[in-house]
Amino acid sequence: MKIFGVGMNYASHNEEMKRMDFHTEEPVIFTKADSALLNQGKPFFVPDWSERVDYEGELVVRICRLGKGIPAKFAHRYYDAVTVGIDFTARDLQLRAKQQGLPWTISKGFDGSAVIGEWVDKTELPDVGQLRFRLDLNGQTVQQGSAADMIWSVDELISYISRFFTLRTGDLLYTGTPAGVGPVREGDRLRGWLEERPVLDFRCC
Repeated sequence: MKIFGVGMNYASHNEEMKRMDFHTEEPVIFTKADSALLNQGKPFFVPDWSERVDYEGELVVRICRLGKGIPAKFAHRYYDAVTVGIDFTARDLQLRAKQQGLPWTISKGFDGSAVIGEWVDKTELPDVGQLRFRLDLNGQTVQQGSAADMIWSVDELISYISRFFTLRTGDLLYTGTPAGVGPVREGDRLRGWLEERPVLDFRCC
């Protein structure tokens, strides 16, 4: 199983990260180790080697068939379910790596950093390109987003990634985060909604 992430795919997040004029000709793609996956409501253990770990709520899609070099117009055939997930980021490690011009794999791909909620069959949902989601921290909404606001759509991302990686059943795609990211601490509770459906609920330890 491969876990793909997309960096800077919402203009609102780029602005809050002080990248107001950020633009690339192609999506920014990174990967996480399979040991990063955290599901079934299991607790997230805040690592003691980072001074700040940020939540990043995102739409996540599940690949359902083998594909390579997929045209964007056919990409919708290659995923069957959607959920809300969290791309945890060790922000201090990421900033340090960026300042030194180094890869930031550890800051994104450490154990437990890819949380996923309950999968919802996409046939039960509105157009994936218009899906809305939100993330609550300790009962307060901290992030709200819509797939309509993505710089690169789900189908465009799948098409792009499949140029370089063969997609297989069970691979996951985290599609980027909107504004509102912030740190977590021990005792925090995070809950996520897809449209008005609760799909994510876990605690930080």
